[in-house]
Amino acid sequence: MFWLSAVTSLLLMTNLLFAAESPSVEMTPSTSVIVVVGEPGEEKYEQLFVDWAAQWQQAASQSNSQFIGIGPPHSKSEDREDRELLKESLASLKESLPDTLWIVLIGHGTFDGKKARFNLRGTDITDVELSESLSPLGCRIAIINCASASAPFVNQLSATNRVVVSATQSGFEHNFARFGGYLAHAISDPSADLDKDGQTSLLEAWLSASKQTQEYYETKSQLATEHSLLDDNGDSKGTPADFFRGIHIVKAAKGESLPDGTFANQFILVPGEHATQLSEEMRTQRDQLERELVQLRQQKAEMSEEDYLSRLEGILIPLAKLYHQADAGKSK
Repeated sequence: MFWLSAVTSLLLMTNLLFAAESPSVEMTPSTSVIVVVGEPGEEKYEQLFVDWAAQWQQAASQSNSQFIGIGPPHSKSEDREDRELLKESLASLKESLPDTLWIVLIGHGTFDGKKARFNLRGTDITDVELSESLSPLGCRIAIINCASASAPFVNQLSATNRVVVSATQSGFEHNFARFGGYLAHAISDPSADLDKDGQTSLLEAWLSASKQTQEYYETKSQLATEHSLLDDNGDSKGTPADFFRGIHIVKAAKGESLPDGTFANQFILVPGEHATQLSEEMRTQRDQLERELVQLRQQKAEMSEEDYLSRLEGILIPLAKLYHQADAGKSK
């Protein structure tokens, strides 16, 4: 039995290494990126926010993704409020739904104890209104709110098949948030690639930006006034970056929920040069297998070694075959 387990483990490790050498990305034409630049409030913030938005636009162009810009400098007409432009842009996607949608909010936010708002030119948009606009869209969605007082957006927008990121862990962290600048840079920064698969996922970019944000306050000997959260398991709670070691969370999720981070690590905006292209069907299969792998690891302590290895084999071998199939299609 020991000999069988050792051979099985070796086989699984070989397959796992193959998968690691063949990272997967979304088929780029099926990705849409909406970047909303809010009301700057003060002149010193306007160019800063425009620069952050430009970095997201550049990242989207690297993957040939559809890019929609709202707010300065994209929305120049004073006749239409940016709130309505955002709602109309989201409604228009129902006619040609992308596989993956990224929504990035850059600016300031407020929270009055009941409602959280993202400050726009004209009428602000609330977390509830954004949730209502997103409800008809059944695609994978990443909502990234880089504004102050943004944590309630996690509670309101969290759902299955979504990643929600906030710059703060509370609606009462209302000071200017620097997190958005670090994230705009990290999303296409190869040095943020923690697992060294040749591309930077949303999870990796978020971890890098969170670390740099904390380092900023430490360098200034200031008390940090922003602590980012990430939620991708639909439990509306969110997890801070210091719960992670590398890309793995060190605190197990309560109950049967997957820990946050698994789904966010499957969002790639800028693909690696040698990344394996997966079709939508293959990506769906990959995502499911990776979720099963995380669930299995959560249950490891309750299982015998033989049972664990058997179930592990049942996940890793199909995963390796999936990448083989994708690579075979690419070489034709």
